[in-house]
Amino acid sequence: MRQSKIMMHAGIAAFALTTALCAAPAFAQAAPEETAATDAAVGEDIVVTGSRIRRDPLDQASPVITVDQDALAKTGLTSVADVLQRLPSAAGGLNTKFNNSGNLGNPPDGGGVGAGSSEIDLRYLSAKRTLVLVDGMRFVPGTAGSGMPSTIDLNTIPTNMIARVEVLQSGASPLYGSDAIAGVVNIITVAEQEGLRASAQFGTYRQGDGHTQDYQISYGIKGDATNLVVGASYVKQEAVRSSDRSISQFPNPGQTSCTDPIGGCSSAAVHGRFLGDFGNLTIGNPPNNHPTLADLRPFTAADRFNFAPFNYIMTPSERYGAWLSYKQEVTSNVNLRVKMQYNRRNSENQAAFEPLFIGPDAGNGAGSLFDTLSIDATNPYNPFGYTLSAGKPGEAPQNYSFIARRLVEAGQRTFNQRVDTMVASATLDGSFQVGDHHWYWDVNTVIGFNDAKQSFTGNVNAARVAQAVGPLSQCTGACVPLNLFGGVGSITPDQLAFIAFTQRDRSSQQLYDYTANLSGELFDLPAGPLAFAIGYEHRVQAASFDPDPIVAAGLSADIPALPARGRYNSDEIYGELRVPLLKDKPFFQLLEVDGAVRHASYTITGGSTTYTATGLWKPTSDVLFRGSYATGFRAPSLGELFGARSRFDLPANDPCTSAAGGLFQSNATVRANCIANGVPANGSYAEDQGGQLPVLTKGNANLKPEKSRSMLFGAVYSPQWARSGGGSLSAEVNYYDIRVTNAISAVDANLKLQNCALRGDAASCAQIVRTRNGFINEIDATLENLDAINTHGLDFTLAYRAPPTSFGTFGLAVNATRLLKYTLAASNGFVVIQRAGTERGSPDQAFPKFKGNATLDWSIGGFSAAFTGRYVSAVTEITPERVVQRMDSRFYGDIQLGFSPSFMDHRFKLTAGVNNVFNQDPPGCGSCSLNNYDPTTYDAPGQFGYLRLSYGF
Repeated sequence: MRQSKIMMHAGIAAFALTTALCAAPAFAQAAPEETAATDAAVGEDIVVTGSRIRRDPLDQASPVITVDQDALAKTGLTSVADVLQRLPSAAGGLNTKFNNSGNLGNPPDGGGVGAGSSEIDLRYLSAKRTLVLVDGMRFVPGTAGSGMPSTIDLNTIPTNMIARVEVLQSGASPLYGSDAIAGVVNIITVAEQEGLRASAQFGTYRQGDGHTQDYQISYGIKGDATNLVVGASYVKQEAVRSSDRSISQFPNPGQTSCTDPIGGCSSAAVHGRFLGDFGNLTIGNPPNNHPTLADLRPFTAADRFNFAPFNYIMTPSERYGAWLSYKQEVTSNVNLRVKMQYNRRNSENQAAFEPLFIGPDAGNGAGSLFDTLSIDATNPYNPFGYTLSAGKPGEAPQNYSFIARRLVEAGQRTFNQRVDTMVASATLDGSFQVGDHHWYWDVNTVIGFNDAKQSFTGNVNAARVAQAVGPLSQCTGACVPLNLFGGVGSITPDQLAFIAFTQRDRSSQQLYDYTANLSGELFDLPAGPLAFAIGYEHRVQAASFDPDPIVAAGLSADIPALPARGRYNSDEIYGELRVPLLKDKPFFQLLEVDGAVRHASYTITGGSTTYTATGLWKPTSDVLFRGSYATGFRAPSLGELFGARSRFDLPANDPCTSAAGGLFQSNATVRANCIANGVPANGSYAEDQGGQLPVLTKGNANLKPEKSRSMLFGAVYSPQWARSGGGSLSAEVNYYDIRVTNAISAVDANLKLQNCALRGDAASCAQIVRTRNGFINEIDATLENLDAINTHGLDFTLAYRAPPTSFGTFGLAVNATRLLKYTLAASNGFVVIQRAGTERGSPDQAFPKFKGNATLDWSIGGFSAAFTGRYVSAVTEITPERVVQRMDSRFYGDIQLGFSPSFMDHRFKLTAGVNNVFNQDPPGCGSCSLNNYDPTTYDAPGQFGYLRLSYGF
């Protein structure tokens, strides 16, 4: 039945496209904007990412990887972010394999969960240090209804709008400004097209889930002076559930039961956990609508709740996009280009049923009302016959620790995002003659808006819970007494209706960017013209986050949050100069130096000046050497500056517990330090390991800009002999070295726990707030300029295209990165961590020492085939049990076949492919936050097959 449904989807997609297109008269040809290296004839000067000065693309001074439409199509993926995250120099970033809403809370950078978003992170420096441009201009940051992120959501850009992507693998702050520390991703959009282009794709996992539908259509009119292209897209991705993959059945890899010694299951059990002076209990005969003390029994590990199978491995989403590009030749040397785009994303995250924790040791933190609730003796469901007191002023002394209950009756927590992105830009450009030299100018305007709304079902109102468990005499009107002790099924619809609410949050981003550039040649030197570029940029960026009023009032049972908003202006000027020194001399076919400087003034963080110097030497026409030195900066984001207090639930272990794995009983020094930090001396604090600890996050308006220094040395070999007969060969190697200082971060919570317990460090202990019974109520994680990062490695690229033969045309493309070193000097240098070859764990990120991709393709007539191999070397992790564990290497294989019949003038193409053809599962990861694998580095479990019918490509 399931397989027939899959075939029906594929058949409908193919039939609909065929019916619509059979009569189409024109074969579409996309022509990207004139700045494309691929559009230039050999020797023609153009603008390529990495310089504002026009030059021959064969003499590119910076390492740029180009991903064109053909390369995008070979992957079978429906998101450009997923394609870019496969680059060996990329560390991953957020993608649709993340399902953090309700599971981990808000990260400390004020950006929110980012549910449904997709980002690109180069060099493992995080997505916030990779600048994303569209046609060389800024793009509005993403948002997902849970914070104020600084990064771009690549899912907001329709795929068929993209002509190609140029990835500059080098720092470029002097040319492009803030954020370009690790590199620049420049998305070049379609500017010209003639006729119709369309495609329909259906894909699914072998297990019969994760169905994707991708429909793209665009039409272009190309005249002598006018070019108009309009397009639309629709992409739908269905869910892959953790319950349908073996790796994610339990909280830990290989786990088969909550009673396994490794632990990890939640104490917020479906039948409840009641901890206090009366012991550690649960209900013995659920559901019980009249629980008594005699109905209770001891709580055991078997009662804990396995939340793992209630998550998504692949989150469902739906994207609608429409775009327009209009290009008009105003005069013979003046052009106008206008672009507009709109994108709607509907996405969903899901977590297990709400874990309700009530009581002084509940650990909700942030002043939550739930941490101070008492359960009155007159509550008709209180089995103890006396008030369970939280010990507030005016109440009896504290006599219970917490009540934990999984609210199964409320249904799973479901987070739905609706994100609307609107961007419009206008460019007026032209050229004029100054003596014998051409000068070029352009002025640009970009206006962008991102508006996100998130609804969350499954939450409860603390004020109403307080009334429902408080004195019966005060539970009047709509109030219905709440039964927390009767086990699953004992909370009635009337009880739930009184305490439950649908949480509605909203966030927005606005961008107003205005730039002007002038470039050209000043005068001739013996080796060529002295070229320059200068420019000015004025940017206004604003963001806001407004949580539900109930949440803002501190009355939510889930993640606490407060409203936040911020705004800044920047004014920036830059200049670039290229000086040719030698040309057409023995061993010096070309020798030149290039320099750039940029000064930026921010209304919040002040001014910053960066510079770069580049040298390029071509001893022969076949060989090029280059080297560069650059400084860079990143201004603190609005979320980092103004993010309000929230909570991140960090998977971590407390060394002060007396439970197995803790150090309280076995280490006298730890015991003394923990007692000084508020842990009871009698060892009664014995919370199991493998859970989550509340980390309270907050922005900091006093943050300073991050600084960076980067060096790059490389060589390119592109022999003339390989270009004869229609072939080509290019081999390139680059060494990079990047150092970031003043890196914005919070002191690692695990480090604070260790420093406090093992060293008695007063500063660390002061940021760990414990309850009277020793439970951690919160760990402070306010952002500061704390860290320094140093990374260096090698990049390899090889591109070979054989001359046409009677057996067809063959091509090989190889791209690899060797990570030599990645050092994090955290917490003002207090601790130094070597990341290369390791898995960080939550927040998930592997740092493999070697990653490589290779694609071998073949075509003859209307047939084509391609095989892509992707390799990730092994890494090691430190599990929550402090065991060093090896995560083995992975080799993924993707295969694609295509047929474009000649009797239809090659207008149609049928493509079939399978990703992960060898059915490789990701390595199990005990330190990862969810689903027991790292979604930034490895494919979701299972083979993915797809079928695509395209026209005009």
